[in-house]
Amino acid sequence: MKSRDIAIVGILLAIGAIIRYMSLLIPGPIVSNLVIAFYCLAIILIAPTFREALGIGVVAGVVCALLSHSIFPPANLISEPIGAVACLGVYLVLRDRFVLAPAVTTLLATFASGFSFILISILAVAPTVLDKFGTLEAFLAVTVPIVLITAGVNAAVAQALEMPASRALMRGAREKAPGRDARPVDES
Repeated sequence: MKSRDIAIVGILLAIGAIIRYMSLLIPGPIVSNLVIAFYCLAIILIAPTFREALGIGVVAGVVCALLSHSIFPPANLISEPIGAVACLGVYLVLRDRFVLAPAVTTLLATFASGFSFILISILAVAPTVLDKFGTLEAFLAVTVPIVLITAGVNAAVAQALEMPASRALMRGAREKAPGRDARPVDES
């Protein structure tokens, strides 16, 4: 991965971390996760390899696990890499097909991350889930809507930011490269 790509990923994950930190003010068994929107945007912008996307997911998972009041924060260490890999796979299939590819990609990546988080939490801390919510259905009634709403918001954020971010990155690349209109220096 180029240093420019690493900087893009770092900046976008930092923005996501700040927003995630602010979202901790909202109580609940899981936290709405806008970090997903920003790592999806990073993956969409730089088109990393599978291993790089997995690495982005691991870093996002650490950020999310550290900034969480959810029922089982370590689940982020698995769910975010799943979301990042899903994002890469879906985007590679959809990117040249239609204009809403960033939104659909981010929506599906958020579903992959969110529902895997819920499943991991149920499997890892079932007694806590049952103690806090009484039944599995009650837990799902609270958490599934959070995933659905977050997926919609993440899709809108990624779609809204993809075009201006792509243009900014293209403009930055053009400014560094000499243009066709560059005149040779007269050495006489």
